[in-house]
Amino acid sequence: MLKLLNGDGQHVLDSLPHPVMVVGEDDRIIAANSAAEVFFQASLPVMQRHDISWFVPFGSPLLSLIEQVRSRGGAVNEYKVDISSPRIGNEKLIDVHASPMSERRGAVVLLFQERSIAEKLDKQLTSRGAARTVIGLAAMLAHEIKNPLSGIRGAAQLLEQSAEPEDRALTRLIMDETDRIVKLVDRMEVFSDERPIQREPVNIHGVLDHVKRLAQTGFGRNVHFNEKYDPSLPPVFANRDQLVQVFLNLVKNACEALDGVVDGQVTISTAFRPGIRLSVPGAQERVSLPLEFCVSDNGQGVPDDLLPHLFEPFITTKTNGSGLGLALVAKIVGDHGGVIECDSSTNSTVFRVLMPACAPQDSQIIEDIDGD
Repeated sequence: MLKLLNGDGQHVLDSLPHPVMVVGEDDRIIAANSAAEVFFQASLPVMQRHDISWFVPFGSPLLSLIEQVRSRGGAVNEYKVDISSPRIGNEKLIDVHASPMSERRGAVVLLFQERSIAEKLDKQLTSRGAARTVIGLAAMLAHEIKNPLSGIRGAAQLLEQSAEPEDRALTRLIMDETDRIVKLVDRMEVFSDERPIQREPVNIHGVLDHVKRLAQTGFGRNVHFNEKYDPSLPPVFANRDQLVQVFLNLVKNACEALDGVVDGQVTISTAFRPGIRLSVPGAQERVSLPLEFCVSDNGQGVPDDLLPHLFEPFITTKTNGSGLGLALVAKIVGDHGGVIECDSSTNSTVFRVLMPACAPQDSQIIEDIDGD
């Protein structure tokens, strides 16, 4: 890394779009790229006269993150760290990747990815809030629409028995359309289901293999699938059927995004990210979400105007889509204590699911239940 900070290596760092800096064992800033100079509103010589605490608020979690890297001797990721201050400006929300520098004892390399306050609110409320507007609507539809539809369908069935052959197509159309509306209402009613989830330790790779087989026998038969699995992953404490529903939806969307794309590919990956912690709804402290599951494709990407609202109900890019699929995915992931994010650009869309690992007490709960 020190070699990269000299000569041509500095130009490589300066070409990176994200701020990168190195702090020494005394927290003094050793080096930084051009993006870091812009982000911290200071030139490199000025930055080198101060330590990192001069640029961030008092008691910033960034300082404890640096100490954590030193004590562990390994890389740590921290999502959504607020370092806003009068010195560097307001609304400075960042993701931080911190790793030890092997060439220099006690030195830590920091890479920042800036986020906005609006994104902070949107992403933290995605898991629980995406379906909230649907719950009351689903209850109303069940009473005001679903019940009358059963009467309409029954009447159409009676008419079909005495109708002329040329009129039976019309009665069949009435029944088919009422069935379609009932199915839509049934999907919406799922959002109001607040019953406890029946969970157990689940091998995520078994779930993903099952989803891939389903895809390859149907909607994904012409798509090339790539697998990038971490075989050492611990189990996730989850409901297996609901996880299948989540990833089947994500894989189906990825395959549909490849319509008309030459050499369309879907990549399913798993990884262990021990340093990732997030503020999630319902938790007073940051929760560790080390299990990362991604579904990506090389399609055209999600339009920029839809990306911030992708997990909201009734938002869809499909001509005949209901816009409930991803909202339901967000609800299921949120009910499991996780979060889902989407990063999209031209020729690349990645859906990233972050979930907690199965803790020892989770396995004990299952044993206690089986024992009873």
